[in-house]
Amino acid sequence: MKLSRERSWFRFNYRVLLTARREDVPLLEKLRFLAIFAANTDEFFSARIYRLFRASRERPRVPRDYRALLGEVQGYAREAADLFVELRSRLSAAGVRLLEPHELTPTETRYFGAYLAEEVAPKTDLLDAAQVQDLSSGALYMAAGHRRLRYLLRQPAVRRFLSVPGRPGAFVRLGALMRARSDLFLPDPMPMYELRLTRIAQLEAARLDWEELPLALEGRLDGAPSRLELESGFPWRTAIARSLGLLDLEVFETPPPLDLRALFELADLDLPELRFPPVRPRRRRGFTHDPFARLRERDVALYHPLDAYDQVVGFVRAAARDPGVRRMRATLYRVGRENPILDALLEAADRGKEVEVLLEGRARFDELVNLYWRLRFEGHGVRVLDYPPGAKVHAKLFLVEAEHGRYAHLGTGNYNPANGRLYTDLSYFTARPRLVADVAAYFDALASGRTPRLQVLACGPGARRRLLERIAAVARDRGEVIVKVNHLTDARLLRALASAADRGARVRLVVRSTLTVLHPRFEAVSLVGRFLEHARLAAFKTAAGWEVWASSADWMERNFDRRLEAFFPIADPEVRKRLLRLLRAQLTDDVNAFELAHDGTHRPRWRGWRGRDSQMHRL
Repeated sequence: MKLSRERSWFRFNYRVLLTARREDVPLLEKLRFLAIFAANTDEFFSARIYRLFRASRERPRVPRDYRALLGEVQGYAREAADLFVELRSRLSAAGVRLLEPHELTPTETRYFGAYLAEEVAPKTDLLDAAQVQDLSSGALYMAAGHRRLRYLLRQPAVRRFLSVPGRPGAFVRLGALMRARSDLFLPDPMPMYELRLTRIAQLEAARLDWEELPLALEGRLDGAPSRLELESGFPWRTAIARSLGLLDLEVFETPPPLDLRALFELADLDLPELRFPPVRPRRRRGFTHDPFARLRERDVALYHPLDAYDQVVGFVRAAARDPGVRRMRATLYRVGRENPILDALLEAADRGKEVEVLLEGRARFDELVNLYWRLRFEGHGVRVLDYPPGAKVHAKLFLVEAEHGRYAHLGTGNYNPANGRLYTDLSYFTARPRLVADVAAYFDALASGRTPRLQVLACGPGARRRLLERIAAVARDRGEVIVKVNHLTDARLLRALASAADRGARVRLVVRSTLTVLHPRFEAVSLVGRFLEHARLAAFKTAAGWEVWASSADWMERNFDRRLEAFFPIADPEVRKRLLRLLRAQLTDDVNAFELAHDGTHRPRWRGWRGRDSQMHRL
């Protein structure tokens, strides 16, 4: 069976919602999964829906698959709203009460009236109803009027759940308070209703250079409306939807509160008994003490977050402070506003070392942060390479050149310590001459504006050819391939996997999100757990034995044709064995796994937290 990318991806998001329903998930973690579902849905309607959305506007009739997908997503949105109602009662039983304004005491009511007048009303934008076309994407609004829509109020970016002073565990929602005190925001008191708009946030990013990027970001504010969220019973639904050019299925009505991302505020409450037990990350003593001496002896592999990500930070800091290090080079994609790795690069430049980075300014929704870091880098004398005009650079490579040797870090995840605590990713450190030489060649090519030509590593169309060769080598009885990715959509690779399965090979897939072909002979699972699965690995059982590869890339057409990624072999035999054990653990996981059936459905394979939890498997 074949699924569209969009439908397959949103069914992954539904698996997130199903995880929020699990009885063995702690209560605050249920809120977190529900907030993740909401955040993912926002991303879907601002970016992932773009292909189908555009087709719906360009064709004389709205495509049937677009209508069917919207209907499916409507059902999931209603389930999410119903789940919040259920969790609200459970929160109350656990001592976390979400109060309505009429449940406040007179003194509390006066306090929040003053809070609204002092802290909220001055920051609230009041718009005329005719300005509905000017609604900002993702912002929460209140529509006000009697029979006719009169005003639109944009809620300020402050906490949505406000703690009630003197009542531990009690909160009241900002939107409900504003509705109760409309006189503080409007010329006359009148009914208020919540609404929220999502716009397409699409840049022609591959064509932008650093100078054009700021103007492109300003233009993204005017993206076409793709979804309108209204609270149930909203009286002006038809008029606003028509004004915004939206289809009826692109309008979602649910009970307030809208924008369940606000549940992250409650999920972070300091109530350990309502959260997952903490995990103590492991640190490799020899590597932490002197990473370069250890790498001259053997390769080091870390699997985050069970292996502490601060060891990657420590590696970069050690290079910055080592007087024998001459040059440091890095590819940077999603880095975040606060990042000790990038701080260490600035420190290295201040110490007189040559520092060179490929900072990808076109990382979707992270463009502004990367513009910020570009300014900081240039202020410290770091060389920021021009990125290739026709391809994003998504590789995760770090090179250290020193008097005592050359060392490389090759990863599957971004150089972002915040993600390193939440995402499962592989860090592979090596001083092997052939691997390090290829990493150096990669940076040399980027610095001179060329496509890398590599001997051991692979990128671009050459990476696809390499994978097709490996799949062909296992396409036989007793052959086997294990692929672990977030997205598997490349048509040629999927055809090769199906052909290998038909020839008797065992094809086993661990695909977190998007799988567009479900062959009857594929064994496929999706893992949704406390950590976001993010590592990309592939193992091939050829006649000569097992090969294991890792990469920064999912198996998608764009990553071979329009991006520069890095696919790299695991050269260390012991690390290969450990990664194979990890992959097998994930295939037999019965704590986080959903089995993906060839008819497009999924089935939870859950035995509870005492089962085989591959997210607790250490390398």
